[in-house]
Amino acid sequence: MKVSPNLYILSSVAGGGKSTIIAALTEEFPEFYFSISCTTRDPRPGDVEGKTYYFLSVPEFKKRIAEGEFYEWAEVHGNYYGTPKTPILKAIQENRVALLDLDVQGAKSVKALRPESVTIFIEPPSREIWIERLIRRGTDSKTSIERRIENGVRELDEASSFDYVVVNDKLDDAIREVKSILSGTKNKPF
Repeated sequence: MKVSPNLYILSSVAGGGKSTIIAALTEEFPEFYFSISCTTRDPRPGDVEGKTYYFLSVPEFKKRIAEGEFYEWAEVHGNYYGTPKTPILKAIQENRVALLDLDVQGAKSVKALRPESVTIFIEPPSREIWIERLIRRGTDSKTSIERRIENGVRELDEASSFDYVVVNDKLDDAIREVKSILSGTKNKPF
């Protein structure tokens, strides 16, 4: 697949499917660089250190902030999340496709730093289906789910600020649509 820009940011509400879509893309295109974020949240069942996240203590995370190691960072859902700078800059320098899995706040920060990056918002088919998926995945406490829903409602309102919006109603269709954006065969809708 021929790809033009080399920095793509996928964002969504918690439980919107962006991680699943990115996993499918990196499996099909192993030459893509997937940015693994750092977080202070506790690992969930199935999380793998260095594959899903780098899990850091709050003091370690704050130390890395002070040392300028993050491309962007934010406090989200009561935890810190950050994108390590060095691997992304290396991937861009090597002219590789870099995929970032960021929340809305992080996507805006990176877009401000690199306006040529392409932002894609993965939107659930409806708020009801999204909340059902979030609950059904069974990885968060009731308090965490409530906080994610509260934050997610605000994030859904930000979707129109992204370069593209992909509705994740049927996963295979959503993956195909993201691939068409990466290959440049999908025209910008706004």
